[in-house]
Amino acid sequence: MSRSRNRMDAPLDIALAETIRLVICDIDGTIVRDDKSLSRETVEAVAAAREAGIAVTLISARPASGLGDLVRELGIRGAVGAFNGGTLFEAGGEVIEAHRLDPANAREAVRRLDAAGVPVWVFADGLWLAQGEDPHHGARERKAAAVEPTIVEDLSPWLDRADKVVGVSDDHPLLERMEREIAAALGDGANVVRSQLYFLDVTARVANKGDGARFLAEAHGVHLSQTAAVGDMPNDIPMLERAGLGVAMGQAGEAVRAAAGFVTETNEADGVARFLRRLVEARRGA
Repeated sequence: MSRSRNRMDAPLDIALAETIRLVICDIDGTIVRDDKSLSRETVEAVAAAREAGIAVTLISARPASGLGDLVRELGIRGAVGAFNGGTLFEAGGEVIEAHRLDPANAREAVRRLDAAGVPVWVFADGLWLAQGEDPHHGARERKAAAVEPTIVEDLSPWLDRADKVVGVSDDHPLLERMEREIAAALGDGANVVRSQLYFLDVTARVANKGDGARFLAEAHGVHLSQTAAVGDMPNDIPMLERAGLGVAMGQAGEAVRAAAGFVTETNEADGVARFLRRLVEARRGA
């Protein structure tokens, strides 16, 4: 993948565009706007890409329940990735494969977050489990996950089968420190990365967007080099680096831009739609 020009005004390489058969899009901060809505322009651009022979799918740190409405509204066909690609499911809802956290790693992550005073959420058995209400991030998660929290005193009964452990905090330096500490403690046993500045996600090692993009490419019957991946956060970097073309959103930080070969507009300016239209135009030009 070429990273030599990653400005928003850079031309899209026609030869590369001609090879792309699948576009893998992150959701929050990428294909949806800040209010979690899909724009009409984006819905139309996805349809236009599909008509041009380019499939579009989704990958997200969200649980599967938080992807269903978007899948239907966008007319997504084939495999979709939840929990950073750790769970793949068909657009109709059937689970293809699921990679869950090792129970010992789930317990260690929860122990360290608790000791640091960071509130913990656990996603398991299709549930969003929490030990109390979060008046700020809880409302946002209700919309994103499309499920109500289950309030419990003890999270441990679900840690044998957790899809994801999440540390939730607006103390961004603390969460950054916990990201380093938990990643060092768990080593190769888990994927530890912030999906937002205020969310620290701990998932199975292969539940990362690099492997998730590979799983999705295989499920759609295309080679990874024939994919474009679009994202905005550090947890998107593995798929931006491994896809045939990595695309960073306009508001993405420098590390994300550096991993990409192309930069589109911001999510508020419908950057995914603009990229898809340029991709289709480049293919027509070819």
